[in-house]
Amino acid sequence: MNRAQFLKLVLGGAAGAALAPLARAAAPYDFWFTRLKYDSGDWDVDQRMPANMITSLIDYTSLRVDPKEHVVALADPKMLLAPFCYLAGHKLVEFNPAERRNFEQYVRNGGFVFVDDCNHDIDGLFATSFERQMASIFGTSALKKLPNSHGIYRSFFTFKDGPPATGLELNGWGDDLVHDYLKGIDVNGRLGVLYSNKDYGCEWDYDWRNKRWLAEDNTKFAVNIAIYALTA
Repeated sequence: MNRAQFLKLVLGGAAGAALAPLARAAAPYDFWFTRLKYDSGDWDVDQRMPANMITSLIDYTSLRVDPKEHVVALADPKMLLAPFCYLAGHKLVEFNPAERRNFEQYVRNGGFVFVDDCNHDIDGLFATSFERQMASIFGTSALKKLPNSHGIYRSFFTFKDGPPATGLELNGWGDDLVHDYLKGIDVNGRLGVLYSNKDYGCEWDYDWRNKRWLAEDNTKFAVNIAIYALTA
């Protein structure tokens, strides 16, 4: 089941009456940025990142993009209608029952969550606790490294060497490693969770108007992520 089929199923079922107003409000847009709010940690990070990603999608694609970030509680069933979700933080990730239920339902039914470790530290609290949550929901072997040939590296721009490095890694912060991979969870042959220890959120956390000073636009990979989420 792909994302479009899942949304049709939800709106046609018992949940449709409650969720249909949200779907109608989002109807003019192909993409809207949904940040997931969760109870256990510091979800409200990288506050300028969403505007930067949104601007890149407007600049490079013909998508109808909602210019506003939407913050939705992971425990709220409304998150099930999002075409793309973002979850990040530095601290503990420990889902309550409603959060766990929605995360699993969303991913298993065609949703896409981009999860970014703001500590860029594979042994840090966010990384270890989030990975523990994924193991408990999807199984201990579900979270795997993505090969550089994965479709997400070619969904719009081409990144032949895999995930672009971030300045934070290169400056030796966090675990003092450059992570030359991303991880993910596949469901029925489709990537449902994209997981990064590279701290893209902080890399893209700047006023979008300052992008003109960069030799190379470092948000291009954000476009790939969004396009993959919508089309794969």
